[in-house]
Amino acid sequence: MALEYADAITITGREVSDELFARLRSFYDDDAIVELTVAIAWENASSKFNRALRIPSQQLWERQSHSDEEPQ
Repeated sequence: MALEYADAITITGREVSDELFARLRSFYDDDAIVELTVAIAWENASSKFNRALRIPSQQLWERQSHSDEEPQ
């Protein structure tokens, strides 16, 4: 649920639909939704800031491939 919400906020041209927001409210209270939204917005802003200034990744995580995906 939180990842679907993050995608809706993050992907340009997408909106948080009324249906998605209603489902979100069935999982989280208002305070949690605000905290989740702040965390998502902060990461989005940080990502855009770093890309604009050509700040490289700190390699803090490595993408895990699944057995049904081709190696990268």
